Parts: sequence; C-alpha cells; structure tokens
Amino acid sequence: MRWYQRTLGLAAALCVSFSSMAQADQLGLTEGGVELHSANVLAFGPYGVLFVGDAKAARVYAIQTGDLKGDPAKVTINIEGAASKIAAALGASTVEIADMAVNPLTGSVFVSTMADGKVQLVQIGPDGKIARLALDKVAHAKLDIPNPPEDKVVGEGRRARNNRPNSVTDLAFVDGRLLLSGISQGDTPSTVRAFDFPFNDKAAATGLEIYHGAHGQLENYAPIRTFVPFIINGEANVLAGFVCTPLVKFPVASIGAGEQVRGTTVAELGNRNQPLDMIAYKKEGKDYLLLANSARGVMKISTEDLDKAAGIESKVAETAGQKYETVAEWQGVVQLDLLNEGHAIVLVKNEGGQGDLRTWVLP
Repeated sequence: MRWYQRTLGLAAALCVSFSSMAQADQLGLTEGGVELHSANVLAFGPYGVLFVGDAKAARVYAIQTGDLKGDPAKVTINIEGAASKIAAALGASTVEIADMAVNPLTGSVFVSTMADGKVQLVQIGPDGKIARLALDKVAHAKLDIPNPPEDKVVGEGRRARNNRPNSVTDLAFVDGRLLLSGISQGDTPSTVRAFDFPFNDKAAATGLEIYHGAHGQLENYAPIRTFVPFIINGEANVLAGFVCTPLVKFPVASIGAGEQVRGTTVAELGNRNQPLDMIAYKKEGKDYLLLANSARGVMKISTEDLDKAAGIESKVAETAGQKYETVAEWQGVVQLDLLNEGHAIVLVKNEGGQGDLRTWVLP
C-alpha cells in the first residue's frame, strides 16, 4: 500500500518548459475573466493549475496560477493572524478563510477567502508575501457540474436545507482526471464524479452507499466531506471521511461503472463530529492518514492491513476499525495540506478565534 503523492503526474512540469500560450492550449485554457460565486474547495493539478470548486454556481474552474518554479523542501511559512494580514493585503475590513492548498511544485500556499462579501483568491509565497490572485484576465477553463442540487431550501422541519453548498465538497487530481465529491439530484444523492483534464464532454459519476456504524444503517444521502486518493494492492482507491465519522474506501475504477457503488467502512472514528480536512503521508516507512476534525482533534490513522479490512457491518457504540491516535500537540487545526515529505502547512484557530498559518513537522 502507498499513498498517492500529490505530485503524481506533475513531475513533467519540472522538466519541460512551455510558453504560456502553448501551455494554455495544451491544457485547454483560454484567457478571460473568472467570476466566482464561492470558492469552498481548492486543489492543485498539473503545471501550476489550481482547481477551484464553486459550489454556489455548481462549477469547477481550472486556473493557471503561473506559479511554476520553487522548492517546497526549503519552504517554511508561519503567519500569525493570517486572516487579518490577508485582509490588509486585499484592502478589506474583514476576511473569512474558506480553504487552502499548497502548490506541490513550489510550496506556495493558495487561499480562498470571502473578503468584505466578495470571493478573493490569494497566493502566499515561500517568503510569506501575500498577494491577490488576479482573475480579471487569466488563462482558465470551467466545468459545470452535471445534475447539481437546486439552489433552494427543500424538505421540511429538521430536514429542511439547501443542498447547493454541497454540490462540490472536495477535489483531487489523479492520473489525468479530476475527482469530485458532492451531492446531486436523484435517488442516491451522495455522488462521486471523475472528469478528464483538459476538460471535455466525458464525465463519469456514481452514487455512493456506505454502512454508517454509529447510525447502524446503510446510507446514501450524506456527502463525502474530505478524501484522499490511496493505492491499495496496486489499485487506486479513495479514502473518504463522512460526518459522524465513518472512514470509507472504494476503488477509483468504480466511478462511472454503475449507478451506485457500495463503499467499505474501514473505521468508525466517533459520532457528533465532522471531518474537516485530510492528508496522507509516509513516516518511518509506514503510511498514515492525518484527519482534522471539528470535535475530536487531529487523528493520526494507521493504514496497516487496509487491504484486508472486511468492513464494518453492524452498529458501533463508539469507535472501531483502523487504529488511530489523537495528536495532542495539534490543537485547533481547521485546514491542512502536505508541504513536503516531512512537513504540513496548517491553519490553526487560536484562542481569539483568529487563524494562524503554521509549518509543522508531520507527527
């Protein structure tokens, strides 16, 4: 078993030089303005391309950042009061951070924000300098998500909600395809999609059913909250975290192979909790997951014997499945991404509620 390095498929970017126009043509990008209605999810693809999930518009953008040269191994970024400093750089009075992603080519951190009610993307360079990512004239492509939930409140009573903010909940670029989790309309709302990149008319989608041990039942309505690609016995899989808090695996090859796939619940990590962000990494020859949670801190989860996990099929009182330990030193983490082989960049909420951006050694 091994985890998919985020640089998979990106190494060529270090070896081949393209003019900006040739690169844009190769990736199917055209120059123009990008108007974001939201930017709740970020992920990197090849050649410095940043994927931006716009759940409000039920759309994904591929944006050429131009951030192509650097060495993540030499990067250390530590910024106290990151939101305040981003606000100052943008000339805004208030900023809320939605997501962040590290460019694996350079170590630069890209952050999506709501600044004075407007969506703004910023780049934090290896030197800590904060700059707005201009979107008025940028090489980009866009992809409308098929069959998204309507942008309105549906249901009644406690079940009344607007599911449009869940049209895209996480993204990852794997083997030339963009994987996307979220909710769609239909009998199996929880959906995983795969799109070729450069974008074309090809799209694969599959509804996802899981056994939720804390609830003691099969479910297909709750979306994945965070996921990572992971190799198990030579096969590409997805390891996905759900609210309250099942950890589920399923093969990437199953996306588009049928209307619905049944995932294997490999762990129950405790109820009354929401997973926030997850990365996979290697430490002393072993593979681990690092999962930040809303109520249960940061978990270091073993991937040992994942290939042998039969799956949880009965009600669980507390926790079961893959072993984990809570990383006591990692308090208040709400976002994290892998920086290099030994470090992660994390967004930590301090006692005042302000977020600090930190570079920490992987536990």
